[in-house]
Amino acid sequence: MTPDPFALRDPKLASKFARLFSRLAPDRRVKIVHVCGTHEIAVTQHGLRSLLPETVEVLEGPGCPVCVTSTADLDCALKIAEKGAILCTFGDMLRVPGTELSLAEAKAQGADVRTVLSAEAAVEIARRNPGREVVFFAVGFETTAPGTAAVLLDSPPQNFSVLASHKLIPPALEALMALPEVDIDAFLAPGHVSTIIGSDAYRPIAERFQVPVVVGGFEPLDVLYALALILRQLREGRAEVENAYVRAVLPQGNTRARELLAQAFRTVDAHWRGIGVIPGSGLALRGELARCDAQERFGVEGELGEEIAPGCRCADILVARALPSDCPLFGTACTPLSPVGACMVGSEGACNVWYRYGGRPQL
Repeated sequence: MTPDPFALRDPKLASKFARLFSRLAPDRRVKIVHVCGTHEIAVTQHGLRSLLPETVEVLEGPGCPVCVTSTADLDCALKIAEKGAILCTFGDMLRVPGTELSLAEAKAQGADVRTVLSAEAAVEIARRNPGREVVFFAVGFETTAPGTAAVLLDSPPQNFSVLASHKLIPPALEALMALPEVDIDAFLAPGHVSTIIGSDAYRPIAERFQVPVVVGGFEPLDVLYALALILRQLREGRAEVENAYVRAVLPQGNTRARELLAQAFRTVDAHWRGIGVIPGSGLALRGELARCDAQERFGVEGELGEEIAPGCRCADILVARALPSDCPLFGTACTPLSPVGACMVGSEGACNVWYRYGGRPQL
């Protein structure tokens, strides 16, 4: 059978991209950064780095929402759980190390911490337990934030509230460009986030910092196509936004989802683990939804403790200064079964992905 020429995992087409890269790659070293764990999985699992010239680096930045959740937010979640509430959150959050405890350790000590797949699932738990307070610890980028907004705007039960720790990608890209010793030449923008915010959301970044920004999908050929567009821009001296994921992303994004975000949240400065405070990069509940604000309801304040363990290079990995293999703890003291840093905990964390698939495997 002749393979489908448009199959998104066609190895023959991938080989053609490899030959194209050798023609497009600049003579100097270039660093392309993505901010999406799913992109890192696609790149690493399918050995896409082996198709790139040695002068082209592709690194993951702060693309794992679990990895960048601050100890202050985690501390608030732990205090709420200690007060007897049912705390619901996504599974990867349970093992993220806090200053003293992880949520998994708090659960082992008797806290009622439950894993859910969505904000709506947490609402259902609240409806089934009318005599208990139920809190959804909401983490994630623009992809998951509309789901949280939707339940907040849909008259949730009185015993339901949200501890908001959602973060926004465009401000994070701007922050990366301002950091010393990062030297980013281009961004591969996340396809799923872009379905919400649209490709036009990156134009201020491309124009201000004069770097190409290309929105890419998640199949191997999606990623290779986006990288080809980036290298072509670099070769031609252009710095524009291009959409390599037109089957899913519109310039304006998802208008309804953006409306939900605007109705439920306001933007605030937010602390990113290993990076620091990024202005306008977080989402907090609007005043009219104050009754659903778990931090206000329980009167808790988070304390920013030690976020990076001694010897761990998670902070450098999160800002694309280092690869997981550069960390002396990687694969020895730090593994998915016994993680030292947050980058090894989340399934989208760079260290976790590299441990599972290896950094530069051949196709």
